[in-house]
Amino acid sequence: MTDDFTRITERIWDAAGGSAGLGNLTVSGPRQLLPSAFDVTGLAVASVAAATLAAAEFHAARNRMPPSQVTVDSRAASAAFACEALFTPVGWTLPDIWDPIAGNYPAQDGWIRLHTNYAYHRAAAEKVLGAADRESVRAAVRDWKADELEAAVVAAGGCAAAMHSRKDWLASPQGSAAAGAPLLEVTAAAEGSTASGSTPTRSTAPGEAAAPYAGIRVLDLTRVIAGPVGTRFLAGYGADVLRVDPPGFAEVPACLPETTAGKHTTFLGLTTPAGRSAFERLVATADVLVTGLRADALRELGYDEPALRTLNPSLIRVSHNAYGWSGPWRDRRGFDSLVQMSCGIAEAGARAAGSDKPVPLPVQALDHATGYLLAAAVGRALTRRLTTARPSSVRASLIGTASFLWSLPCPHGQPSSPGPADFPLEDASTAWGPARRVPPPGQIAGAPARWTVDAGPLGRHAPAWGQG
Repeated sequence: MTDDFTRITERIWDAAGGSAGLGNLTVSGPRQLLPSAFDVTGLAVASVAAATLAAAEFHAARNRMPPSQVTVDSRAASAAFACEALFTPVGWTLPDIWDPIAGNYPAQDGWIRLHTNYAYHRAAAEKVLGAADRESVRAAVRDWKADELEAAVVAAGGCAAAMHSRKDWLASPQGSAAAGAPLLEVTAAAEGSTASGSTPTRSTAPGEAAAPYAGIRVLDLTRVIAGPVGTRFLAGYGADVLRVDPPGFAEVPACLPETTAGKHTTFLGLTTPAGRSAFERLVATADVLVTGLRADALRELGYDEPALRTLNPSLIRVSHNAYGWSGPWRDRRGFDSLVQMSCGIAEAGARAAGSDKPVPLPVQALDHATGYLLAAAVGRALTRRLTTARPSSVRASLIGTASFLWSLPCPHGQPSSPGPADFPLEDASTAWGPARRVPPPGQIAGAPARWTVDAGPLGRHAPAWGQG
C-alpha cells in the first residue's frame, strides 16, 4: 500500500519539477479512508506528501544538509482534506459554509449546480431565475434546460454548472482544450536571470534550526479553499504570508477560521493610486506571488507577467484557476463543486452509487489537492532559484487536478464514511474564540509545522512584511 501511495506521489513530484527520488518519505495508515468512486485518499496522501517533501528539500538546500525524513499518515492527510467540515468552534458558532440557495437542482433535461456563496453570484442567479428562496428557485430551474440555464447565469456574472458525463465533457470545446493540460505547468527563466536589487532567497547558516520557509515572503491573492490551503501550508513552515483582498471584500465566513491561519491579511484597492503603489512595493520585495484569480484578471489591472518581472525579476509567480489556461473557459468563474459537475465526476459518482442525483466527492478534493500542489511547486521553485538563480512561473487548475484524479485507478471496495471522532484534532485559538481543528498533515523531522498567527478577519493588518 505504501508503494501505491509513493507511485502517485512520484507523478506529482515529477509534475512539480522534482528530480531526486523519494527515499526520505514514509507513508503510513489505511489505503482507503474517504469513500468514493475515485481514489480521493490516494490524491490526499500524495499531494500532502509532495508539498512536505518540497519544504524539506528547500530546508536542506538552504542549510546545506541532507533532506530530513518526511512522514505522512493517510488519516492525517484525509482529515486535512476535510478540515473545514471538521473545524469545531468552542463556545461560539460557525456560519453555514453554503448559501441557502446553493446546491444541485433538477432541470428539464438533467441536473445543474448553482454556486451562490458570494452575494454577487447569488444576485445573478436570482435575476435570471426570478426567484430568491430555495423552493422558488427549485420551481424556476425546472423550466430550463440545464446547459441553457448555465449559460444564462454565467452571462449574468454568476456561477453554475450543468452535470455532464466524462464523454460529453471531453467532446466539448472546453473539455477538449483542458484534456491535455499538465497537472502543473512549470516554466523556469533563463539561468542567471535573477537581477541585482531583486529579492533572492534569504539563506541561513548551516545547521540553523529555522523553519523551512523562514524569511520567505509570500503575497497571497487567493480565495475560498485551493490557494488559501497552499499559502497556509507555506505559513505553517515559517513563510511570512500576507493575504491581499479588495477593500470590504466578503469571503465565505465559514472558511476564514481555517484558511487565514498563519497569515496576515490586508485590504488594498488595485484600482487606486495608493493601493497600486502599496501593492507594487510588496511585489518588489516578495519572494512568491500566488494568485487564484481568473486567467486574465491581473493582466487587466496592468500586472501581466512582464510587468511583474519588471517590478521584481526574481519573483516566483504561481497562479491557478478553475477551468485551465486554454480554451473557451479559461476565464470562466468556477469552484470545486462546479468543476466536478462539468467534467463528469459527479455523474460518474452517481452511476457508481446507483443514484439518480449527482454524487460528488466526499470532500472538496480538487480544491485541497490543488492547494498542496501549489505549495509543492513553490518549494521546488524556491530550491531552483536558490541553486540556479532561476525564478519560475507555475500554473495549475482545478480541472487539471480533476484530470489527474480521473487517471488514478478506481479504488477496490468502499470504506464506511469516517466521522469526526475518526480524526484527531488539536486545540487552536482564533480571533473569534477557541476551537478544535485538524493539525498539519505532514511532518518533517526536526522542523514541525505550526501557525504563529491566529486565524482572523480579512483586512486586519497593514500592507507590510514582518509584522510578528
